[in-house]
Amino acid sequence: MKTGKGTAGDTKARILDATEHLFIEVGYEATSLRQVTSRAIVNLAAVNYHFRSKDIMMQAVLGRRLDPLNARRLALLDACEARWRGEQLRCEHVMGALFVPALQMAREPEVGGPSFLRLLGRVYSDTSPFIQSYLLGHYAPVLGRFSDAFARALPEIPPHELGWRLTFALKALASVLAGDTPGNLLPAFTQGQDQSDAYLLAQLSALVMAALKAPVPASQQLSALQDVFLIGETQHAEERAGQIASNALKAQQAEQAEQTQRADTLPIAPRKPRRTAHSEGARRAAIASLTVPGARERPIIFPSNPLDDWMRMRSRT
Repeated sequence: MKTGKGTAGDTKARILDATEHLFIEVGYEATSLRQVTSRAIVNLAAVNYHFRSKDIMMQAVLGRRLDPLNARRLALLDACEARWRGEQLRCEHVMGALFVPALQMAREPEVGGPSFLRLLGRVYSDTSPFIQSYLLGHYAPVLGRFSDAFARALPEIPPHELGWRLTFALKALASVLAGDTPGNLLPAFTQGQDQSDAYLLAQLSALVMAALKAPVPASQQLSALQDVFLIGETQHAEERAGQIASNALKAQQAEQAEQTQRADTLPIAPRKPRRTAHSEGARRAAIASLTVPGARERPIIFPSNPLDDWMRMRSRT
């Protein structure tokens, strides 16, 4: 029967293994605590108990693999620099110190296992701010040691050029490693033949060193690429202008269609028949002829009659 301590250790290991596999498959940003609990067959309380947060959990995953790896790398680089001093140190020696420990750990299930190279590839190709800041914060001294070693092995390459080339070459190699396991990589590189890790590393080193030792771009190369960039920018500007014009036309057509639809839905006033209009006119005339109450009427004066005037005068006398 397992003790409580052993059970807790097993739970923590399952959480780390599940997180590592998810990180290899989908990267840091897409790895969720819900996925981890489902893969590790634990509840969220167990994750919070052991790690408290996703960041702390990921640091534990990377630390348990990268700390032993970088310790081996530095030890092997020290041995190479002690054996090949000064100008005797070759680029192959530095490459070997960088990659031999990784290949060794990929063969050892207890410290790395078959997915170890894929883990390394994901670590160096993941662009999330957390992973990048973690690498810079924890392994900057290791990077500095190997950068200095490459600079001594390749003194003809300017330091700023060497930095660019190391970054491009190692990230390209990391992308290859992130996509497969050593068991599948070896047949791909060796065409199905049974070759040693040294042969695989020699092939990889040849590719990296070709990139590192390439001549500095000439002015003609820069000019040719600038011309291509100019053509591309012109095409993009024309495409964007056409898209803007097309969107404006569509908006205008949509507005016209909306106005037409709105006009069709307005109510139309019914037209009155002629008889009704005539009756309306008669009604207005009748209203106008009515006497307004309270208005003072003017007296009607008739012209006088001479006979009537004579009769009124005679009656008075």
